[in-house]
Amino acid sequence: MKKVAVLGAGSWGTALSIVLSDNEHDVRLWSHRQAQVDEINIEHTNNRYLDGVSLPKNIRAFNDIQAAIKEVDAIIFVVPSSAIREVCEKIKHLLLDDVTIVHASKGIEPESLKRISEIICEEIPSYHDNDIVILSGPSHAEEVALRHPTTVTVASKNENKANFAQNLFINEFFRVYTSSDVIGVELGGALKNIIALGAGISDGLGFGDNAKAALITRGLAEITRLGTAMGANPLTFLGLCGVGDLIVTSTSIHSRNWRAGNLLGKGKTLDEILSEMGMVVEGVRTTKAAYQLGKKQHVEMPITNGLYDVLFKEKDPKLVVEQLMKRDKREEMDDFQSVKL
Repeated sequence: MKKVAVLGAGSWGTALSIVLSDNEHDVRLWSHRQAQVDEINIEHTNNRYLDGVSLPKNIRAFNDIQAAIKEVDAIIFVVPSSAIREVCEKIKHLLLDDVTIVHASKGIEPESLKRISEIICEEIPSYHDNDIVILSGPSHAEEVALRHPTTVTVASKNENKANFAQNLFINEFFRVYTSSDVIGVELGGALKNIIALGAGISDGLGFGDNAKAALITRGLAEITRLGTAMGANPLTFLGLCGVGDLIVTSTSIHSRNWRAGNLLGKGKTLDEILSEMGMVVEGVRTTKAAYQLGKKQHVEMPITNGLYDVLFKEKDPKLVVEQLMKRDKREEMDDFQSVKL
């Protein structure tokens, strides 16, 4: 049994707490909202995020982050990417021992263009990039909470850390693979949210399966171009954290990014959608960061650029689709001519 603090009591943090609880770990789930902490501890539910799911009684919720991380073996970051720096600031002076840090958040920070593991290392100087573990893959919290079969990947440059995280989470319904490709796993998990927004827009506009299949496939090419330019292994994008996560996020009603895109396609404004959903839609922030990264890396990213125009320049989604369809003719495999497998 390990002592594990899960920082972030949204749907994904709560679902991962269920996995850890099933593995008989001592689970401390932290939330900055006292009412949510009381609900989890007294009612053993978290209905705002996982409606109708009964939580194991050995999951203890905390509002005091110092108490939550006291003497733990591992800390799991599951807060929105925009809150990573703030949470790091809260805990960096409290980490006294060699605690394994795992992050299961997905995003890239605009302006700095840093991945989440880079942000954690920057904010907690005692940790280096080979100390951090990333957990990613095709995994809707709603299904994990119901113990439906799910498979994910944990990535670290430190093989021992990756193995530790694998053993922490793996069980009969939650299968965990390891990887050393931190960049690929992290970027795949972040960038697929952009394509999921586009898939939702396509569905919202009333287009069919042909359009969505094309968007997902060309989106994967776009993710691979940027990822390899940044040092990722291109084969990672053919695995769970690439095509796997891309499919599940771009095709499911559980996906916040797909739902947000779907509402955009139906004519709602971004502000209306974010207010109505009441939850973080990571693809919005990541689109801004990926747009900037594409320019910096000199990587062609037409889908990302089109979505940037929709989200931040209020461009008509139908017009963006027309522009994508009218691009110059080219050979399909041009994207992969420079990729070394």
